[in-house]
Amino acid sequence: MNKLYPDSGVELSKFTASNYDKVMNIASFGKYKNFINSAIADLGISKNDKILDLGCGTGRNILLMYKYAGNNSTLVGLDISEDMEKQFEENTLNYSNISFANKRIDKLFEMEQKFDKIFISFVIHGFPHEIRKIIIKNAYNNLKPGGTFNILDFAEFDMAKMPFHHRFVFKKIECKYAFDFIEKNWKSILQENGFDNFEESFYFKKYVRLLKAKKNSASQ
Repeated sequence: MNKLYPDSGVELSKFTASNYDKVMNIASFGKYKNFINSAIADLGISKNDKILDLGCGTGRNILLMYKYAGNNSTLVGLDISEDMEKQFEENTLNYSNISFANKRIDKLFEMEQKFDKIFISFVIHGFPHEIRKIIIKNAYNNLKPGGTFNILDFAEFDMAKMPFHHRFVFKKIECKYAFDFIEKNWKSILQENGFDNFEESFYFKKYVRLLKAKKNSASQ
């Protein structure tokens, strides 16, 4: 497999992409289902929300969002993987208000509509920092003023202070870019890019965070 970003862990092999939900369940020792249910609940989704899921994968997360957003919402999953697209469309076949967009998140894009919420789950940490800035720009450009960018990913922490077994696992399974990601001040980075009014929810002993950032209401 040829990667655009050789040190990244988010560019998946065909096998992993084809079996993504099973892989996540196994890798989390069966805890992923309860965790992602909690994180989606913490998004604060309202009925009829328009939501864009960046790096949407199989559609598993967007179907959880649908439970809160309802039939009159607009839910769009965005991914570049053909394997993910196939699974997404199979999983969401019976939902007329859920659709898929084949686009790269590491290139600037404009959707046909603006969204109330944009969600990204364990994707942004796997890119070089300059590419992360493009992803943030995409979120900003495609949100309504006052809309929220919701990043579910690793929290900021000092890896040297982790218990040995946690540190060992993190080093073994995570890519080079994740080590850089956890050292950044993400509120400051997002504030520099037009976001404010931050809210946080933590999981897995505070090593994982849902960071909600609101697009400045004065932004156009």
